[in-house]
Amino acid sequence: MRSVIILAMMMASAIAAQTPAGAPTALKGDAANGKKLFTSDGCYQCHGYAAQGGGIAGPRLAPRPIAFAAFAKYLRSPSGDMPPYTAKVVTEQDLADLYAFLSAVPAPPALDSIPLLK
Repeated sequence: MRSVIILAMMMASAIAAQTPAGAPTALKGDAANGKKLFTSDGCYQCHGYAAQGGGIAGPRLAPRPIAFAAFAKYLRSPSGDMPPYTAKVVTEQDLADLYAFLSAVPAPPALDSIPLLK
């Protein structure tokens, strides 16, 4: 399972590295709508409701998502088992909304701030 997560992270890094410096940025996104789309489009089934990753099925997407251009490129033509989300299924505005949701997911608390773990 760990090797699958590492592989997914390496793929995301490779895509981000291939993104040109002048790549287009996201439209202004609506995080609330992005959260609805994340559920209705089935993203949560592999990536978890908070985009925390689903172990073998889908990598962690949030907090700190990859650059928007890399995210959009991978969503349109993924290299793994994920189905492609064409513009007919996910519009450019939907992409921006999904990205806004992923960007709005808060980071988990620091381990030393959790009393049970002290």
